Amino acid sequence: MFVNEVNDIKIYNLSAGKSVPEWLTDRRKRAQLKKKVDSRRQIELIQDFDMPGVCTSIRMSPDQQFILATGTYKPRLKCFEVRNLSIKFERCFDSEVTTFEVISDDYSKLIFLQCDRYLEIHSAAGRHYRVRIPRFGRDMKYHKPSCDLFIVGTTKEIYRLNLERGQFLQSYESEASTLNACDASTEHGLLVVGSKEGTVEAWDPRCRTRCAILDVAIKLPDAKAFPSISTLKFKNGLNMGVGTQSGHVLLYDIRSKEPLLIKDHLNKLPIKRLAFNDNHNAVYSLDDAMLKLWDESTGKQIAYIEACTTFNDFCTIPGTGLLFLAQEDVKMLTYYVPAMGMAPKWCSFLDNLTEEIESEVVEHVYDDYQFITQKELEELGLEHLIGSNLLKAYMHGYFIDVRLYNKAKAIVDPFAFERFRKEKVRQEIENERKPRLQLAGKLPNVNQELALKIIEEQSNPSSSKLRDNKQLPNLLEDNRFKVMFENSDYTIDKNAEEYKMLAPVLNRLEKSKLKEIKKRIEINRVAELQEEENEQHEEINNDEDLFGLDNDKDESESETASSDDEFNKEFTKEMKKVYKDVKKQKQQEQEEEELEQHLNGSEEQKNSDIKRRKELKMISLQSATEMNYIDRAMMKAPLQDRILKEEAKNAQIQLVGRSLGNRQMNFDMRKPLSKVMKKREQQMKVHREERKKLIRPIKSLKLKKVNYK
Repeated sequence: MFVNEVNDIKIYNLSAGKSVPEWLTDRRKRAQLKKKVDSRRQIELIQDFDMPGVCTSIRMSPDQQFILATGTYKPRLKCFEVRNLSIKFERCFDSEVTTFEVISDDYSKLIFLQCDRYLEIHSAAGRHYRVRIPRFGRDMKYHKPSCDLFIVGTTKEIYRLNLERGQFLQSYESEASTLNACDASTEHGLLVVGSKEGTVEAWDPRCRTRCAILDVAIKLPDAKAFPSISTLKFKNGLNMGVGTQSGHVLLYDIRSKEPLLIKDHLNKLPIKRLAFNDNHNAVYSLDDAMLKLWDESTGKQIAYIEACTTFNDFCTIPGTGLLFLAQEDVKMLTYYVPAMGMAPKWCSFLDNLTEEIESEVVEHVYDDYQFITQKELEELGLEHLIGSNLLKAYMHGYFIDVRLYNKAKAIVDPFAFERFRKEKVRQEIENERKPRLQLAGKLPNVNQELALKIIEEQSNPSSSKLRDNKQLPNLLEDNRFKVMFENSDYTIDKNAEEYKMLAPVLNRLEKSKLKEIKKRIEINRVAELQEEENEQHEEINNDEDLFGLDNDKDESESETASSDDEFNKEFTKEMKKVYKDVKKQKQQEQEEEELEQHLNGSEEQKNSDIKRRKELKMISLQSATEMNYIDRAMMKAPLQDRILKEEAKNAQIQLVGRSLGNRQMNFDMRKPLSKVMKKREQQMKVHREERKKLIRPIKSLKLKKVNYK
């Protein structure tokens, strides 16, 4: 049990506690309860109060004896009986449930709106009937006086299914494009629907006409998101609550168009559900991140419950302080707020327990088990345990006992703890040194060159960039970039390909900075000389001097333009050179990898590689022009002339060979056949010879003349 105190109001989380894996046997679970004190203090109000994956919606039956919840996966319904504090039955569906309604006092009559446009009507025995609606539904409400089920969804029509006659009646047509929510009053039977356009329409089922339209969006002009209606709830015959997609809750008296109160959740998330506590004049409002309890008349917050994952739905037990929450997790949460009312009769022992229970720290992990991935399992050398009882498959990895994991980790890396301890000591020493006086010129241990550049920019305010006449913040003093100058993992690797490709750009930037500095120095010198000349020649001021000054300006501009062109040419040359170097380096690395693969191969592959290299060396003795020489003129000559020319060329080669010692070299450009290919050729040769023996010659066949009469 976990206790949270907000504004002197205690909120007890009855579902809090250390999670226990499902694969453990009951015997091992009981053993854990005996060993651990905090497990003994844990309260399991309802047994098996969870879902296999996610809980989507939760309701309490009108007689307050059954808790009904839907979830995944597989899509299912669970019914819990509070008298026995355990599950009563469980049913599965073909598709997920969007919302459902309890139309009887107990669990005997239920209606489920599913995400595939189906409506399922269940009785105590199971599914009674299944019908499909024309469009996707988002919400529904049962109108008891007329026995009509109203369904709203991605259309402007409000579908009416009469459960007494068992057929659809004529639909209501609203002015909105899409309807998100609906609710019906139990006192006067008025039906209200909320639209995507931020309006609420009221319909009277007795005369089947629209009574009024309430524009909610106009009351929230400052909302960043458009205030579409997300939920509606009647408190009584006159008061109503409206929740919007922008995270606002508006309380209305149906006799007035002005809201009584506007409450902002400040989370910018849509309101999913509303509930009222009449005894304490309080409102419950739920979004994805929080359930808020606040005063109905003033809007002041009473308490709140924060989500660990995402809240989907909640339900309260009227007249009590107990509530249930459905979330994007396995557990369904149970909270008890004594300030909102006493505990129900079936769990009246909570009032006595909460007075004695103190706050405890709760961990939402498996303390006795460690999650490990497939890669980590191979690194520890424990892959042979896959399939045994020591590993439990879960998602993309496994759960392993912590003791076994620690032993394997110690064997694989025995000095890991020592390194961790030394690193921790070093960090603590560094943290203690920070408050001491430091020299202004002291550089960090990591990325010193970058730190020097930053210090130079800060020391020269004229060269640093300005935004709105404000100097940029110093990266050395910014806590967000603090690790970059302390952790060695963030050191700049100058041998990396990315850095080499960026090096010319960085050099260009540095050169451009130097160029700007030189320009400023020259301008300052020219200004000083002009001042001296003006002091000496104040009386001389003719057209020739002005013409000469203009020529000097033109010459300086032309010089700067030419220097810029030269600078751009040099930059392109540097970029090409760097690109070629990186490409060569990649090719060399690929060749080295191929050589390593060949060397690690079998001896036959090594011998074949040596032979190929020798053949390649022998081919290189002959010049490329002789090997690839083609006389284009001879290609057009007739065949006889080409044969004569080839014979003369062969004769010359033989004469040259005799003069050089009667030596002749022959080259075979084909690659040597592998053992498999040689074996294949031998088999084909044998096959051909066998076929020759079997095939009869054609000469032995004689034609017979047949006379047709």
